[in-house]
Amino acid sequence: MRAAYYDKLEGYKAIKIGEFPTPEINEDEVLVNIKAFSLNHLDVWVMEGKYPTNIPLPHIFASDGSGIVAKVGKNVKHLKEGDRVVIFSGLSCGVCEKCLSGRDNECNSFRPLGVLEDGVSAEYVKVPAVNVFKIPDSLSFEKASCIPITYITSWHSLITRAKIKQGDIILIHGGGSGVGTALIQIAKLYNATVITTVGDDWKVEKCKEIGTDFVINYNKENFVEKVKEFTNNQLCDIVVDHIGATTFPHSLLCAKRGGKVITFGSTTGADTQINLRYVFGKNLTIHGVYMGTKGEFADMLKLFPDKLDPVIDSIFDLEDVQKAYEKLLSRQFFGKIVVRV
Repeated sequence: MRAAYYDKLEGYKAIKIGEFPTPEINEDEVLVNIKAFSLNHLDVWVMEGKYPTNIPLPHIFASDGSGIVAKVGKNVKHLKEGDRVVIFSGLSCGVCEKCLSGRDNECNSFRPLGVLEDGVSAEYVKVPAVNVFKIPDSLSFEKASCIPITYITSWHSLITRAKIKQGDIILIHGGGSGVGTALIQIAKLYNATVITTVGDDWKVEKCKEIGTDFVINYNKENFVEKVKEFTNNQLCDIVVDHIGATTFPHSLLCAKRGGKVITFGSTTGADTQINLRYVFGKNLTIHGVYMGTKGEFADMLKLFPDKLDPVIDSIFDLEDVQKAYEKLLSRQFFGKIVVRV
């Protein structure tokens, strides 16, 4: 099979295209013919050697893919060859207390596909059958590939952890990112007042087109002061910060008393200082989020593409995968970047 891979941890410029043996599946696995995969910053951290584990080399990468079932193991009953599917990216042991209680993202062995195992940047990938979900004909492979990490993290953040309520006021950083666009869409299911930050003026109207009520260009305006202005000093019920060190201490200032702050990313760094008085003095709750569960994923998929519709910035061919990651790192995109296989 044809695959994009790297054999040294030197970033996206080390990606090559080559031939690999098609994976052999066991009785509980599924072989998926990948049609599209979407990019995540996680991919870059792994290929740069920044992920805290040893990466097997050469390595087929990427976590989020969709395609057609090519083969099923003899124990697999819910899928058949030819089914259109999307892969849930979170792998776990399946037998521990956390997995059996439906909290598989808290399993000690939980990890994204494409980190320790070969990922979806290839014509075929083998995955546990429990991680493979059917998609409707009305959902394209390109859009389906945008769902796994981006939408499950957003869903778990707002619905499961923050317990969003109708009419909440929510601050979402990085409104033009893939996860930002997903968060906006999910928040609007609850008629939330959504405030987002962006780094470029051209992203302002695009955020408003998908439902954002107020947009702040953080390179021109103080987002804390603008949040106070937009909310008449009420501040926010929920603040979602996936930016990290440069924003998190200030994000705490945007949460109202009893508010909730979500963190699941650190693109500007993970080490930060916060004033604990803002945490206990305002009775805040800080939730750390790592993806979500298979059960949530199954529930969420029912809303695609009618209620939730992934925003795609651009689509690249596999031969141009380096250009796709170059665009991801440029931050000059809105939504998700997809590669066709």
